[in-house]
Amino acid sequence: MFEHGFRNPECGADKFGFKKLDAIYWNLLEPELYEFALTRGEAELTSGGALCAETGAHTGRSPKDKYIVCDDLTDTTVWWDNNGKMTPEQFQLLHDDFMAHSAGKTLFAQDLRAGADPEYGITTRVFTELAWHSLFIRTLLLRPDRSDLATFAPELTIFCAPTFKADPRRHGVRSETVIAIDFSRKIVLIGGSSYAGEIKKAVFTTLNYFLPARGVMPMHCSANVGSHDDAAVFFGLSGTGKTTLSADPKRTLVGDDEHGWGPQGIFNFEGGCYAKAIKLNAEAEPAIYATTQRFGTVLENVVFDPLTRVCDFNDGSKTENTRAAYPLHFIPNASKTGRAGHPHNLIMLTADAFGVMPPIAKLNAAQAMFHFLSGYTAKVAGTEKGVTDPEATFSTCFGAPFMPRHPSVYGNLLRSLIAKHNVNCWLVNTGWTGGKYGVGQRMPINVTRTLLTAALDGTLNDTEFYVDPYFGFRVPAAVRGIDSHILKPRETWSDKRAFDVTANKLVRMFQDNFAKFEGIVDPDVRAVALSA
Repeated sequence: MFEHGFRNPECGADKFGFKKLDAIYWNLLEPELYEFALTRGEAELTSGGALCAETGAHTGRSPKDKYIVCDDLTDTTVWWDNNGKMTPEQFQLLHDDFMAHSAGKTLFAQDLRAGADPEYGITTRVFTELAWHSLFIRTLLLRPDRSDLATFAPELTIFCAPTFKADPRRHGVRSETVIAIDFSRKIVLIGGSSYAGEIKKAVFTTLNYFLPARGVMPMHCSANVGSHDDAAVFFGLSGTGKTTLSADPKRTLVGDDEHGWGPQGIFNFEGGCYAKAIKLNAEAEPAIYATTQRFGTVLENVVFDPLTRVCDFNDGSKTENTRAAYPLHFIPNASKTGRAGHPHNLIMLTADAFGVMPPIAKLNAAQAMFHFLSGYTAKVAGTEKGVTDPEATFSTCFGAPFMPRHPSVYGNLLRSLIAKHNVNCWLVNTGWTGGKYGVGQRMPINVTRTLLTAALDGTLNDTEFYVDPYFGFRVPAAVRGIDSHILKPRETWSDKRAFDVTANKLVRMFQDNFAKFEGIVDPDVRAVALSA
């Protein structure tokens, strides 16, 4: 077997079970990975210098094809209602078949770290069939100093092999695509999908399993911090604005997607960002747009002119889920440590396509728990086949696909941290105002930024609030620089009766969804659900 690159001489590919590989390239840097990706036809170069790859049939994650091994460790600790189950024997057979499949192949390996807090991070080795996948995960995770690689020993090992096709009969899975996680052995196997996000989220899922037992809250959120160590975290599902709103030029970006909240404060799990690129433009998001014009950025499924290689970020013909992965330091005001103190403010983002939610609302502790467990946003017409009207989407803890433990574990841990550190909690609607999708308009970004600034600098705490009649949270009655009518959603609708009908419909959706949590929450949280 031909080997090239630098690694711990005592910890090679044989430790994972690989046999008869043709070649393996260890810890290559960006230039060599570019060369491999281009010469092997895996990706193409765009005009700005970014590498652009297509992911084929899978342009997003495959949550129904994810499995966790059920053994003595996980039998009573994993939320099996939300996670597929695999026996240790099935996983071993799958592992053996992955190893057999790799014979004669060239692989790329990266030795990385997940978690900027050294006490709670996890050393991670990622083997990939594709060079651009190796560049992707090198971009997304934390990169150790080259001197540390000589003694690097992985706690977590991931093998991503898109050309491996699972056999449902043989492996006990649903399709040819498989994401299998063995928490006891800390091994992840990914087959049948070229979507790079599967690798990143496998790491997140692993941390989501192990950290709560150590008193650390794993969070699907972005985070930034002000000059007075006044950190803020932004929870939200895809498309709600986590990346955009945390990239505030007046605050330091801690990270855009995954963080932990431990005894010393918050810390980024990653060393890069994974931003949605659809409709990205230089005027609205200059810092993020600039990353797409740089060497080292990886674009996924972005359409570009075949002659000029200029990207068309408005073209969603391949997928609405176009992506840009770039190192965190490509953002000018990014944190060098990936760490900050305990947050002063916690923001839950929702893109309400029903046009019912106010642009911002203040939550008490019980309301924060209710909305965290609900994890609400909405799909709009046209984003998926058959969606002709706004549809409510509830993803508990703003990240159900990545939650191996029961939501109550994360909810109770978050609530205790909020109380301990006296955190202000806010709900922010980045969706629609003046009517539902198709009638109203998208909430103006300048309105959202103005309100967030007022929340984060404390001036919003001193304003007068009114109680929303549908959800019971408090909404500012007036904010300097904001037209007061936009703070009262009903007033923005020309058809007030239609607003009432739509608002009541959304309230019922919340209540129906929350019914499954009523037996595991405190009475004050149940009261929020009943009064909504």
